[in-house]
Amino acid sequence: MATMESLIGLVNRIQRACTVLGDHGGADGARCRRCGRRSPPSPSLEDRFPFFFFSFFLSIQSLFFFLDALLIVMSLLLILFGHQSSGKSSVLESIVGRDFLPRGSGIVTRRPLVLQLHKTDEGQQEYAEFLHLPKRRFSDFSLVRKEIQDDTDRLTGKTKQISPVPIHLSIYSPNVVNLTLIDLPGLTKVAVEGQPESIVQDIENMVRSYVEKPNCIILAITPANQDIATSDAIKLAREVDPTGERTFGVLTKLDLMDKGTNALDVLEGRAYKLQHPWVGIVNRSQADINKNVDMIVARRKEKEYFATSPDYSHLSSKMGSEYLAKLLSKHLESVIRARIPSITSLINKSIDELESEMDHLGRPIAVDAGAQLYMILELCRAFDKIFKEHLDGGRPGGDRIYGVFDNQLPAALKKLPFDRHLSIQNVKKVVSEADGYQPHLIAPEQGYRRLIESALNYFRGPAEASVDAVHYVLKELVRKSIGETQELKRFPTLQAELAAASYEALERFREESRKTTIRLVDMEASYLTVDFFRKLPQEVEKGGNPATNPSIDRYTDGHFRRIALNVSSYIVMVSETLKNSIPKAAVHCQVREAKRSLLNHFYTQIGRKEGKQLAQLLDEDPALMERRLQCAKRLELYKSARDEFDAVSWAR
Repeated sequence: MATMESLIGLVNRIQRACTVLGDHGGADGARCRRCGRRSPPSPSLEDRFPFFFFSFFLSIQSLFFFLDALLIVMSLLLILFGHQSSGKSSVLESIVGRDFLPRGSGIVTRRPLVLQLHKTDEGQQEYAEFLHLPKRRFSDFSLVRKEIQDDTDRLTGKTKQISPVPIHLSIYSPNVVNLTLIDLPGLTKVAVEGQPESIVQDIENMVRSYVEKPNCIILAITPANQDIATSDAIKLAREVDPTGERTFGVLTKLDLMDKGTNALDVLEGRAYKLQHPWVGIVNRSQADINKNVDMIVARRKEKEYFATSPDYSHLSSKMGSEYLAKLLSKHLESVIRARIPSITSLINKSIDELESEMDHLGRPIAVDAGAQLYMILELCRAFDKIFKEHLDGGRPGGDRIYGVFDNQLPAALKKLPFDRHLSIQNVKKVVSEADGYQPHLIAPEQGYRRLIESALNYFRGPAEASVDAVHYVLKELVRKSIGETQELKRFPTLQAELAAASYEALERFREESRKTTIRLVDMEASYLTVDFFRKLPQEVEKGGNPATNPSIDRYTDGHFRRIALNVSSYIVMVSETLKNSIPKAAVHCQVREAKRSLLNHFYTQIGRKEGKQLAQLLDEDPALMERRLQCAKRLELYKSARDEFDAVSWAR
């Protein structure tokens, strides 16, 4: 049955995993190499996890980077701080039970040290791991100290400069409790040689940026041989936490107080009352450090000191570094309990969001040629489906084709220059040329034919224009459909190939449609409708029967006006016919074929490609590949967290 201790271990593992995955929240999403836009940032799981933070006041400018990277990822921080030589490093080593931190004069801690403690079963060997050396275990803790120093020097050089880039260290031991702590450079009173004058203020500003946060828990460390009224730690804690709700007090160096004095007023809360108890600590002496006295031995000496002290024996069960570690772990437990509902809610919500984003980003690309071919065909079918939806009315755009037939074509037909073509002068000219040297006897049939045939040629322009207009609408719908096919956005090369193949097919359809519509016009010119002319009123020569028909002189303007009127009537009839048949031809040859076989030729070409050529079509944008990878890792982390939280049995 899972216990609260296992849950604290889970929090540690998740914090470590978040660090490895870069799940810090608040960071920008990946930038697309083509459009330059960033995808939205993902939520951070760490934002909801309690986090114990030891701020060792030595020089805290290093926190600038940490604020951007680690501080924002935790909503609950435990910050340990005090001035130099207040015993902060010794407190940390006492909690760990190992001597592993660099020592020396001046500013020693020059980079943040993110320290995770993992409790193991009794009898297991203690070891440490650095995140930047994931395959190397350190069982010799003097080498841990050396690596901290060496890695700091690699980044900052062997100077007194500081760096905000953290070192991540995990320690596995049966002698620790599950906690995550951070050792930071702390406050300093003056800048030493090699440091900017602003470092004092920079450090104070940095510390404030942490301890002012409402979810931060403050661990204020003060040496017992210093007046509590002058404690930098208490002064700052009082400013940011006037009620003391977030502050734990730690009093060090109790064994170094003047004889005849004690710190009971502080430890019992009379000098400065906190809502959490003060804890007294007795660190190793410098002589013990020089002799490399084992930390376990030091813990035993610390217990003996409190147990045998006439001043503190009644408080011995609530004093010492071991008690402090357990107190912090218990507090962490209570915080986790309070936050479980919100953590669980966040996890479930984040899983849904990440799964949605994974659907949005698409499946990973297969390496098998057959799977790649299948994926390409799936993408093509998705595009084709959207394209057909545009044509059939499921999406906007197809109505523009109807607009070509209902508005553009009729308007073009009305603008044809038949008035000029059938003017009296032109009719007379055409009829006379058709008659030749021998004028027509009854009706100028050749003149009629020439006038009609030349007039019908004008219909070629609107016919071809209608075909072109439909073509451009279809091209635009192809472009729009490719853009709306979400899965295709991952593959710019496939988009380009698909567009080129579609445009090529549309060109073929346009050419066939153009031939068909021109053929319709030519058919009207090839055979005139005889019945139309048989039904026209017949002209009568002078001297004819005036009772039936008016007398017409075939060489007067009235005669030619009658011819123009008859030809115009015929042209109107043909215009109405073509206005109905041209749309039919365009839809049959272009729209219908685009729906049926837009990608047929492309499918044939794809089927002939080999694995390498298929892979080239699936050259996904690296920014999207990285985004999917991060989402997949983060999703795995969230699901693992959900499973482990669900397995926790809460003690009532």
